Amino acid sequence: MPMSHSLHPRHPTAQLSKVRAEWGGDKDLWIYGYASLIWRREFDAVEQRHATVYGWHRALEMRSHINRGTPECPGLVFALVAGGSCRGMVYRVPRERTEAELERLWLREMPTGVYDPRWLPCRTPKGTVHALAFTLSRRSPSYIGRLPEAQLIDVLRSACGRFGTTLEYLLETANSLRGCGIRDREIERLVALARRHALTHAKS
Repeated sequence: MPMSHSLHPRHPTAQLSKVRAEWGGDKDLWIYGYASLIWRREFDAVEQRHATVYGWHRALEMRSHINRGTPECPGLVFALVAGGSCRGMVYRVPRERTEAELERLWLREMPTGVYDPRWLPCRTPKGTVHALAFTLSRRSPSYIGRLPEAQLIDVLRSACGRFGTTLEYLLETANSLRGCGIRDREIERLVALARRHALTHAKS
């Protein structure tokens, strides 16, 4: 019996097996990026396109205890949460490299199985593609919803993890989206908020 059959469905290995089965192994793989997968994707792709998904939106509403914060001072990272729409990028991985790139992607995104991987229709200038996206359920313990402004400022001022601060993560995402020609009003609001509280420079 395959190992994944004895695992809980949310175990990272079981979820990877499910994604592999849904992919099928006979075509190129598309991956949807909405935040750090745009500016630090860590997998090789042969094509990228602007893409919009409907029914999901980018939100700084996911608790981070390691990458951008600590258990004592949790940080925040963006998640793809149900509702609205989201402009991002899709990346095409050729079929012959998909197995290796999926392994790398899983080590990065799914070490604890926190996300719900989904195949989402992504509208691109060259037509719709179905891409693998890492979504977050509002039922997840890592989902915290929209924080009051004062609490959010405290996080942006203080939270720091192994990859840096939550503030740096926000600014990097904002800069990368601008560089791709993508406007996100909520991110612009968050950057302006950080600027008003003297957490960043006016040019950021």
